[in-house]
Amino acid sequence: MSEAHHPSENNPNNETETWFSSWFDTPYYHILYKDRNYREAQIFMDNLTHYLNLPEKAKVLDLACGKGRHSIYLSQLGFNVLGADLSENSIAEASKNDNENLHFKVHDMRQPFDEKFDAIFNLFTSFGYFENDEDNLTTLIAIKDSLSEYGFAVIDFMNVHQVLNTLVPEEIKTVEGIDFHIKRYLLDGHIFKEIDFEEDGNKYHFTEKVKALTLKDFEELMEEAGIFLLDTFGDYKLKKFHKTESERLIMIFK
Repeated sequence: MSEAHHPSENNPNNETETWFSSWFDTPYYHILYKDRNYREAQIFMDNLTHYLNLPEKAKVLDLACGKGRHSIYLSQLGFNVLGADLSENSIAEASKNDNENLHFKVHDMRQPFDEKFDAIFNLFTSFGYFENDEDNLTTLIAIKDSLSEYGFAVIDFMNVHQVLNTLVPEEIKTVEGIDFHIKRYLLDGHIFKEIDFEEDGNKYHFTEKVKALTLKDFEELMEEAGIFLLDTFGDYKLKKFHKTESERLIMIFK
C-alpha cells in the first residue's frame, strides 16, 4: 500500500471524479513516493521478463504506468512497450520519452485494447481502486481480452495478510520540507490511507483506498473471468508466495 499507483481531494462539485484521478495528477503524489526503490523494480522486471521468456521485441503493455519509469526500462530491455494510465498529467510527462519502441496513452484499464500484447504488466499495487467492485472483474476481463494467444499477464499486488499484520496506524513522513501526516486503517474490506499536509498556507487532504484483495479473492475473480492462474510469487526475486510472510502477491496468468 505504500505504493498506490492511482488516489481524491474532496470535490463536492464533481461526484464522478475518483480519488485516484485527482491524487495521482498532483505533484504531491510524486513527492511523497519519490524514494521508491527503483533498482529493486528493475531487478523485478529483469526477473519477470526472464521467467516469462519473452521474445525480443515482444509487445508489452505497462498498465497504470504512472510517469512511465518502468515502461522506459522495459523498452531499454528491447521490448516494444505501450504505457497506459488514467492520469493525463502523468501521460503528458511520460510521453516526453516516446520513441520508436516506446509509446504512451491515456487509457482506462476497465477497457480492453484493440491490439493484442505478448505481456501485460500491472505493477506495484495498481489494482483494486474502483468504487464499484464489479470493476475489478471488468478489468481482469479487459486484461485477458488484450492478450495475444500466447501472451501472459502479471498483477503485482500487496500481500494483504502481511500488510495488515504490519500496518502502521499513524506516522509523519517529511519529504522536500512537507510533513505528510499519514493514517492507515482497514474499513469495509478496503485499506485506507489518509494523507494530510500543508504547503504555502494551504491545507490538503487525500484518501487512498484499495480493496484488500487476498489470493483467494483473486482466484475467485479469475475463475469468473475465465482466466488461468499459472503461478504466484511472494517478492521481486520471484520467491515462493507465503500467505503470512511474503511482501508481495505476484500472479502470473493468461
